[in-house]
Amino acid sequence: MINITKLWTGAEQPADHIRYGIGHGSQSPLASTAACAPTSARARKPIVVWNITRTCNLRCVHCYADSHAEKYPGELTWEQCCSVIDDLAEYKVNALLLSGGEPLLHPRLPDLLRRATEKGLKVTISTNGTRITPDFASLFKELGVAYVGISLDGIGAVHDRFRGVPGAFEGAIRGFKLCEQVGQKTGLRLTLTRNNVQCMEQILDFIEQEDIRRVCFYHLVPTGRGVDVAALQPQEARRALDMLIARAEAWHKSGHTRELLTVTQPADGVYLLLRQLREGHPLALQTLRLLTWNGGGANSSGRGIANIDTQGNIHPDQFWQGVTLGNVKQQKFSSVWEAAAEDSAPTLRELRGSDDPAERQSRLSGRCAECRLFPLCGGGFRTRAAFANGHWYGSDPACYLSDEELQTDLSDFLKKIAPEMPEK
Repeated sequence: MINITKLWTGAEQPADHIRYGIGHGSQSPLASTAACAPTSARARKPIVVWNITRTCNLRCVHCYADSHAEKYPGELTWEQCCSVIDDLAEYKVNALLLSGGEPLLHPRLPDLLRRATEKGLKVTISTNGTRITPDFASLFKELGVAYVGISLDGIGAVHDRFRGVPGAFEGAIRGFKLCEQVGQKTGLRLTLTRNNVQCMEQILDFIEQEDIRRVCFYHLVPTGRGVDVAALQPQEARRALDMLIARAEAWHKSGHTRELLTVTQPADGVYLLLRQLREGHPLALQTLRLLTWNGGGANSSGRGIANIDTQGNIHPDQFWQGVTLGNVKQQKFSSVWEAAAEDSAPTLRELRGSDDPAERQSRLSGRCAECRLFPLCGGGFRTRAAFANGHWYGSDPACYLSDEELQTDLSDFLKKIAPEMPEK
């Protein structure tokens, strides 16, 4: 996850300590000894995306779970759900994100939320918004749900076509406003594709008009029904990032700082840094420090992010359903996640790889293998690379940096920040 607001404007942002090793009590720009900051990016406990049901009331064209409005057999029982929550709380994962399908259709969602929050878990919800009622909104606030992310993929009819049901846009906005009315922290989640990138300015205008405080732009991961959706072309991706950077800067200057993030494409951070270096931006060296500490895709799937699907299977992330690491019906999530050093989890151990970026890069092929900016990006989003190449060590096909940019020599700049960098 790339925080455009943080990197371009320097404004303090929630979760800075998790993404960049700073914030929340740090005493220096990269103080790894802060009480609540991880000692390194590789030492972070994961954010767990838990698909609590596959049932959904919409028919989104990009749905990685291929969900429909029907019941699916084999989903976790209440007792199994309780065991998962208790284990995740004891393991102290960074956050628990409840997703679906549509999580608000789970028959015991209120009980799940209550148990998770009472156990001290930081709980977020990813929803299409259409099933949020006044009672749900009040419950989220009462239980201390950290964040409700509502999916939006265009304005009006564009969103409805994307979501496959007329009225989905109005339903999502109604859900957003119900949460806002009770003071529940809420934001929007959007998936960038060729079907909606032409609406970017309109979407950003809407975010400004409605004073939405947090927005995440996902780069498409072509899995599930998403295999038939057109991903951005390189020039479209670059223009989209330029639009986001321009808005982050304008909002910051006007005193309306928002969390503006992009997800599933670490190259966004590199693109932003290269712009800063070309333009003599005063925060370029700070951005280099933060990206270097974070490590991009090398510390993402299988390390900083995890998934439990509706059947209890554990995956490196929510999109990579073809790789199963274990099942919470038979094993604790924490046991599976900690087994990377053992022969019982060779896939996870291989995916995490070496602590040395150069050694990890030597195992890759294609453009990622030759990229001089690999330590900042970590080879992009490994899941998308696996889908495109048939193996996880190929190159991320959605990288939109030019061949010339990939050969940018940052050695002089890296020398300047080396004395300040904690162990990766």
